[in-house]
Amino acid sequence: MQNSDTIYKKRLLSLHIDLSMFEPATEEEKAQTDKMRESTTFFKDGMRKLRKNPLAVASIIVLIAIVITIIVAPMIVPYGYEGMVTINGKRDKSAKNLAPFTYSEMEQEVINNGEKVFPHIFGTDELCRDYFIRVIYGTRVSLLVGLFASMIVLLIGLLYGAISGYAGGKVDMVMMRIVDVIYSLPDTLMVILLSVVLDSVLKGALSGTILAKVGTNMVSLFIVFGLLYWVSMARLVRGQILTIKNNEYILAARALGAKPGRIIRRHILPNCMSVIFISTALQIPSAIFTESFLSFIGLGVQAPMPSLGSLANAARGGLQSYPFKLVFPALMICLIVLAFNLLGDGLRDAFDPKLRR
Repeated sequence: MQNSDTIYKKRLLSLHIDLSMFEPATEEEKAQTDKMRESTTFFKDGMRKLRKNPLAVASIIVLIAIVITIIVAPMIVPYGYEGMVTINGKRDKSAKNLAPFTYSEMEQEVINNGEKVFPHIFGTDELCRDYFIRVIYGTRVSLLVGLFASMIVLLIGLLYGAISGYAGGKVDMVMMRIVDVIYSLPDTLMVILLSVVLDSVLKGALSGTILAKVGTNMVSLFIVFGLLYWVSMARLVRGQILTIKNNEYILAARALGAKPGRIIRRHILPNCMSVIFISTALQIPSAIFTESFLSFIGLGVQAPMPSLGSLANAARGGLQSYPFKLVFPALMICLIVLAFNLLGDGLRDAFDPKLRR
């Protein structure tokens, strides 16, 4: 019985292969075969590409810095957002409309006596309140409103649009007609009406809770976002699913017996991530703008709780004399909006399968 080497040589000769054309692999080539690429997932691959985008990384750093600041600053700054500046337990009535990093007469006397006084980084307002801590709390309120509203829009719009787009037919027609009706409602008018109607109802229900500090207007704003603002997300998700659901790999998954929920979750939604991410990232500054606009016209956060919009409205009266009061909240709004826009573009470039090489 012939051994395996003899059989192998005869097979090579039968194929008329010239063995002299081949040479043994080098040690470097052998090492390259050992260093195979590690297995990855869609999310890990997208995050790896996101880290290579300098603008997206810079926007993440800015947002992290803002979040850390609004959390740590109230622990360091000894002033409150609603009360007058106090020195040694006494209200400092001379600390009115101070410029940044300046001290009042009472504070200057304390400094002359050898005691230390925490500086007013952004100055003070007309009611002798520290402006820096008010901008910090206003940023906190605006960010929470934007994040919470975007989560409501994402959950409702994603679920509604996925069901409508995948089901199709009469189900899709009925669900989209409901979207058309909701889309035609004026959102600002609905906020005003809900604020008036729910004011008396929510005051008793929210008394003693955290939401009572921001007021019934903000709660009605959340309700409006849950009722109205998800329709754009639902339309985008539906359009993506209608494009994707007839592809070959979706038909193959159906042929293998995959359930609709698994097909949507594992095969369709990953290919919609670019639209979902960019829409969610852009919804946050949109919600912040909406809250700022409502606070600007007096329908936002309930005083004395500040927001960036209410601070900008309060600074409008003394714009010529104290322009810094408008600069600081406006600069914070610009930073947040720009960071989220750049982050949304980076997420789109990283998670869109069509943009991958």
